[in-house]
Amino acid sequence: MADLSGTDLSEEKDAEIELKKRQKRPWDDLHKSGKIGISPELPETLGFYDISSVRREQREHPADPSLTRFIGAELTRGYFLEHNEAKYTERRERVYTFLRIPKELEKLMTFGFFLCVDAFLYVFTLLPLRVLLAVLRLLTLPCCGFSGSRLLQPAQVCDVLKGLIMVLCFSMMHYVDYSMIYHQIRGQSVIKLYIIYNMLEVADRLFSSFGQDILDALYWTATEPKERKRDSIGVIPHFFMAVFYVFLHAILIMVQASTLNVAFNSHNKSLLTIMMSNNFVEIKGSVFKKFEKNNLFQMSNSDIKERFTSYVLLLIVCLRNMEQFAWKPDHLWVLFPDVFMVVTSEVAVDFIKHAFITKFNDITADVYSEYRASLAFDLLSSRQKNACTDYSDSVARRMGFIPLPLAVLLIRVVMSSIKVQGALSYTCVFLFYLGLVTLKVLNSIVLLGKSCVYVKRANMEDKLFERPSTTPSSSGKNPNKADQASCPTPSGESKMEQNPVTPCSPPLCSSSSVTTQPTPRSDLFPPLPTDPSPAALASRPSTPPPEPEQPAPSLSKEEECEVQGASDLKHRTPKKDLLEIDRFTICGNRID
Repeated sequence: MADLSGTDLSEEKDAEIELKKRQKRPWDDLHKSGKIGISPELPETLGFYDISSVRREQREHPADPSLTRFIGAELTRGYFLEHNEAKYTERRERVYTFLRIPKELEKLMTFGFFLCVDAFLYVFTLLPLRVLLAVLRLLTLPCCGFSGSRLLQPAQVCDVLKGLIMVLCFSMMHYVDYSMIYHQIRGQSVIKLYIIYNMLEVADRLFSSFGQDILDALYWTATEPKERKRDSIGVIPHFFMAVFYVFLHAILIMVQASTLNVAFNSHNKSLLTIMMSNNFVEIKGSVFKKFEKNNLFQMSNSDIKERFTSYVLLLIVCLRNMEQFAWKPDHLWVLFPDVFMVVTSEVAVDFIKHAFITKFNDITADVYSEYRASLAFDLLSSRQKNACTDYSDSVARRMGFIPLPLAVLLIRVVMSSIKVQGALSYTCVFLFYLGLVTLKVLNSIVLLGKSCVYVKRANMEDKLFERPSTTPSSSGKNPNKADQASCPTPSGESKMEQNPVTPCSPPLCSSSSVTTQPTPRSDLFPPLPTDPSPAALASRPSTPPPEPEQPAPSLSKEEECEVQGASDLKHRTPKKDLLEIDRFTICGNRID
């Protein structure tokens, strides 16, 4: 019986399979063979696709493709841009930003250029007067008596050192023959001169990056408080090191100017063309790198310094050429096309480089106004009563522009190119000096006015007049607090070690600073008994434990202060403001 029932079930299954095969749709076989593509859009009736609809579609769209059908489809194909509105709006804004970059960059370059002019004219105009005042103070000090503990103020000491460095380096530059260097360079081949020029550019950046450190070390060694007089001997090696640096840097710039002069005077202008093409190689080395806002700020400052140095080199080349042609005005028009080509290539390279860097790194054009406000902040900070540094040194740190070597070279070239003889010539020199002083004063006034406007637009006047928080323990003990307020610390450094630990009272919680930390909570522990009486000892165990029964208000306020101070420190530490980036370092096109 079991066998019969098993055979009956197997026969029923075979019958069902056979019925399914008979009822199978022929369109499945066609679909598997690739002749008909069944789409979900075809009408389906009782589980079967409509064969009439399939044949109608085959007649409208033949299976065999034709060139006419393809061309027709390409000519009549349509699309709608509004389906991706956000994408195309962003692309249009990128184009607008790309076109705005040259204008915003040129505003920054113009402001930075006049900052360099102000620092450069300071060496020729106000520095000699300041050195003269310091020398007069030294000469009249025995007559007036020692009114203070210092013979000279720190600023006067730095001025005297700068004056001595310039005088010694100018005397040493007289032993360097400019004509011999020119003819030695002219005898070299074009390719060798191209390599030499590239090496000189790299060496100039390296000298600039290390030179200001040498000068700062000299200034601080000469002005730091000393316990013993024998400690002043350390100024001597620093001074000779600074003189040696300024002399070598001046010679380096002289060789660079001689190479540019050879390129100007070459007959086929091939060297000048190669040197100008070197600027476009700079685009390749910088455009395709990742840049942050701070790195772009460093590059912008380096470009400002490079442009100003190029203009001074062009002035030196024009002076040497005009001297060779007896100061004929006609020769100046011969030099004008080459000068125009050099200046145009510098400006064009800067425009293209910055436009594509901002495009590839999604940086807006408004960032250049922030850079300009940061430079204006440096200018205003150096003009304060308790400033940390001289303005020319601040520009040197920010842009890598050191005016002393360039000023020594320019004085050497002018003195060798122009002969001063007779009273009339000296009168002209004095009038020219008065003109430079007037230009320096007018330039400083305009820069100060513009800087105030830029700082106010950027809402940075609060940082300019910052003062440390007044605490009972800090009053009358730290005389350098004002200097520390006007001279912010380098980026990433906190000033916790400078202030004593003070308790954070509830009214000061809203304005708590990173520099103060609350004292450890002592209210979690019971006070020590002052009366060792049996009543006090008996009443002590009856007091509840302090942890669960501690009053909430005092704990919450202190914890609130701690949390706020910790969060403030957490938010301030990793953030690098443009005012704190490279304030005490040289940005000679150094990219982190």
